[in-house]
This record gives sequence, C-alpha cells and structure tokens, in this order.
Amino acid sequence: MPLTKPKDINEAPILGARILVIESRYHNEIADELVAGALARLEMAHVKFEPIAVPGAMEIPIAAAISLDVAATAGLPYDGIVALGCVIRGETEHFNIVAHNSARALMDLAISRRIAVGNGIITVDTEEQAWIRARRTEGDAGGVAASAALALVRIARSRAGR
Repeated sequence: MPLTKPKDINEAPILGARILVIESRYHNEIADELVAGALARLEMAHVKFEPIAVPGAMEIPIAAAISLDVAATAGLPYDGIVALGCVIRGETEHFNIVAHNSARALMDLAISRRIAVGNGIITVDTEEQAWIRARRTEGDAGGVAASAALALVRIARSRAGR
C-alpha cells in the first residue's frame, strides 16, 4: 500500500469522533491563534470537540488524564486529544523543564492509554518565533496538531475495522 501525503490523510470526515482540545492560556493571544487553527481543522473533519483551558503547558497532560478518566466513566470516551500551548525560552532552566516534561507526559499518556495525541505545544526562543509557528497563515501549529490527532484517530479506527 503506498504512503499518502500528509495533506491527503485528513480529508474524509470522521463520523462520531470526539476530540478533547486542551489549551494553555499562559500566552493568551498566541493560544487564541493556536485554538483557531485547531478548531478549523476539527470542524473540517466534522468531529465533535470539547475545548478546555488550563493555566500553563505543565497542566495540559494532567487535565488530559483527568478528562480521559471522567469521559470513560461517563461512557463518552474521547478518540483523541489536541494539546495547545506556547513555551517561550526565558533566562532560567524553567523553559527546559516545561518543554521536556509536558512533551514527555503527553507521549506517555498517548502510549499508555493508546489514544491519539496531537502535540501543538510550541517551544520557541522568542515571541516572534511563536507567532510565526502559531499564525494560521504561516506555521498553523494548532491546525497541524489537530491534523496529527485526526490522522492517528483514522489509523486507530482503520486497525479496529471501524
């Protein structure tokens, strides 16, 4: 079977899929742009999504784990997660701690729970770099993260025969 181009794998709607969108509000305006890009992609795929906000990137994996448990208990499991946020390097080691641990925790969650995760937590040196990555007319990191999650949901569903 030939590989498809990334832009081709997200065209068909995913009926009945539920996606959790978690955004860090630490950099509000950048978060707004990331969310706009992600929601546009999710709407194009005709999936249901639930957005929630947390203070910073470190809280994203924790909120995801809590939300996955609550949704499963309610009989409304999520098919995927889109994590959105921005970490800008400062003068201390805090940048490395946040960038590494939020990414590692999301990967651990994805593997342990076998759930699609699109990681749209951008890590940059400057606010200018953040805007280049976040703007829908440029990097569209929110849209890219949503597309990644959708691609993984499609893989999971195709492997399960749905």
